[in-house]
Amino acid sequence: MSRSLRIVSLIPSATEIVASLGLAECLVGRSHECDYPIPVQSLPACTQPQFNPSGSSGEIHQRVTDVLESALSVYRVETDVLRQLQPTHILTQDQCEVCACSLADVEAAVKAAIDSQPQIISLQPNTLAEVWDDIAKVARQLGVDASEVLGLLQSRVNQVATQAQALAFHPTVACIEWVEPLMIAGNWIPELVQLAGGQPILATSGQHSPWVDWQALVEADPDIIVLMPCGFDLTRTRQDLAQLAERSQWQQLKAVQHNQVYVTDGNAFFNRPGPRLVDSLCILAEIFHPESFALGYRGIAWEAA
Repeated sequence: MSRSLRIVSLIPSATEIVASLGLAECLVGRSHECDYPIPVQSLPACTQPQFNPSGSSGEIHQRVTDVLESALSVYRVETDVLRQLQPTHILTQDQCEVCACSLADVEAAVKAAIDSQPQIISLQPNTLAEVWDDIAKVARQLGVDASEVLGLLQSRVNQVATQAQALAFHPTVACIEWVEPLMIAGNWIPELVQLAGGQPILATSGQHSPWVDWQALVEADPDIIVLMPCGFDLTRTRQDLAQLAERSQWQQLKAVQHNQVYVTDGNAFFNRPGPRLVDSLCILAEIFHPESFALGYRGIAWEAA
């Protein structure tokens, strides 16, 4: 069946899921943010942002807010590109209007551009188990078997979690998903923190990432702070770290005073609900318990502040 597949993925995590299932060669189009595996970068982009994605976190947040208040979608589906590609399947999401094109936008674009009516596969995971369910769902819809892929992923999770849970110290951890305004990472992140031998604060597993005020972070006073801003790599995250350091409340935090603040490549790992969440777990284990975990991610996926 794979030879006849023409897959367009409009969200980076779905692109990675397709590739993990051995169907990378069936991808014919991607979103403007899909960048992994590396070869997908040569595929035509089928989406574009309707705002300027450069600038400070506060400026980006305001632009997105302004777009949404004007009743426009944050992203634009390139219907002309879809029409040329004539996909058999389109993968999208119905979880976050800021993360990627909405399901409604995709359905409207397909209706306008494609006579053959491709199958739309929409993903909406909030927990690690739901991510695995989505991998199985995509595999089912594309006619392949996901059991081996899922077995390997779960095996890696179990190995790290078993080792981490046996350790005596489980630090309290705040994972920051956005700096201005302040957002704590929710959904699957608190679960990953627990599996890596930490105690998540200010966010609940399976629930959307909450906005919090600075006083809440000061009162929680975590042992460790991990920066993983949505869509930012290590270099860009360091810019946000400098912005945080300008706040007087920042210097009050125990994690800051004890040099337990870390920057990560959130864009490549934590922000994408796909196979690399297992790598995200490994990153957290290295950060929380460096004496027990040395898995090769330091300097590549995370650094000490």
